[in-house]
Amino acid sequence: MRTLRDAAPIPYWLDRPERPDPLPPLSGVRTADLAIVGGGYAGLWAALLAKQDDPARDVVVLEAGTCGWAASGRNGGFCATSLTGGLANGRARFPDDLVTLERLGTENLDAIEATVARHGIDCDFVRSGELKVATEAYQVTQLAESAVLAMAYGRTVRLLDSAAVRAELDSPTYLYAAWDRRGTALVDPARLAWGLRRVCLEQGVRIHEHTRVTGLSDEGAAVRLTTPHGAVRAGRAILATNAFPPLLRRLRHFVAPVYDYALMTEPLTAPQLASIGWRRRQGVSGLGNRFHYYRITRDHRILFGGYDPIFHAGGRTAPVLAQRRASFETLARRFAVTFPQLADVRFSHRWGGAVDTCTRFFAFHGTAYGGKVAYAAGFTGLGVSATRFAARVSLDLLSGRRTELTELATVRRKPVPFPPEPARTLAITLTRRSLARADDHEGRPDLWLRTVRRLGMGIRR
Repeated sequence: MRTLRDAAPIPYWLDRPERPDPLPPLSGVRTADLAIVGGGYAGLWAALLAKQDDPARDVVVLEAGTCGWAASGRNGGFCATSLTGGLANGRARFPDDLVTLERLGTENLDAIEATVARHGIDCDFVRSGELKVATEAYQVTQLAESAVLAMAYGRTVRLLDSAAVRAELDSPTYLYAAWDRRGTALVDPARLAWGLRRVCLEQGVRIHEHTRVTGLSDEGAAVRLTTPHGAVRAGRAILATNAFPPLLRRLRHFVAPVYDYALMTEPLTAPQLASIGWRRRQGVSGLGNRFHYYRITRDHRILFGGYDPIFHAGGRTAPVLAQRRASFETLARRFAVTFPQLADVRFSHRWGGAVDTCTRFFAFHGTAYGGKVAYAAGFTGLGVSATRFAARVSLDLLSGRRTELTELATVRRKPVPFPPEPARTLAITLTRRSLARADDHEGRPDLWLRTVRRLGMGIRR
């Protein structure tokens, strides 16, 4: 396609000269009070919070690539208060905890905002809220009902008819919208990761990049993390490896890597900006099972992603899978439908990345090795803010104390596991087809989708 011809096959966020130089890999055997595997948001937040709890604590982060190179540097930058994949999903699964979870989610986003300000992290943090847009007639009722639910839990939501939403952002596809004014902030995701990395280093955290952890073993009072050129013996450890194969075999039945894809446009001209509005820079997402998310950046580019996540047979992950021509062409066509006035705008970047999906569509938590190791996984693309909360949960679990967080049902219970292969690949393939079929039939689920939901799997809307 002409608009994709010059798009660079790399995440826009990571393709900038201000990215920090890599830190040296681990060499030799070291000790630490706390070792963290993974230098994305979850690992960096855990390191920072651990140092805030106890500045004398010796903390080391081991990252296979560079901090923020994976999901933390490839996402859309939507930083939300929800910890449950949306209110409807949370109410369906954990109704007794939802009021508490909503409060904790708001406190979590407030704390992220305060941290960004306190440490001068230049990540373009803008608390502009999110527009949920209905583009099909059947979605209008669904959107109104979700807005009523949100307001019942104290959120500030404004309903917009077609004219009102198009005054905010002009697309002929919009029939209705709900604007959650405070529930979502937008960030530059890579700069947030790089900023957290800088602050961790300033607080005395040791970070080793290009250091893949290849083994985890119990050594009585400690655990040992083995790397190609060394090891760390630590009293406690946190695993924050997202969609990559977990060091704990028990987690492999709970997480499936699903690839999501996105495009970034070239900067819009002044007339192009005027043709769409978007002066308040809200994030935008659709309502279908296959939905788009999109936002505008500080330099007037539009990120456009989502719609058709891809699971590769057997849960395969590989760098080559971050590029998928069919997905990029679908995104480009649907961008032109959403914004026909921008149909000639070219895309500067195209990329994809693996998302750690679980069957309940939001993170789960746990411990291993007699409480010496904690983990969080299954963020399902909603981790920009939830990773900080998960880091706090992991530290509380490692402390051995009962806290408000460790007593939450969402922390104590695991999601329904995926079946073993090859049944997992078959089940996910059938579910993807059923979700697409439901979108084509006014949201009505077929027998397979109804069965999956009765089994406790999938998003609840």
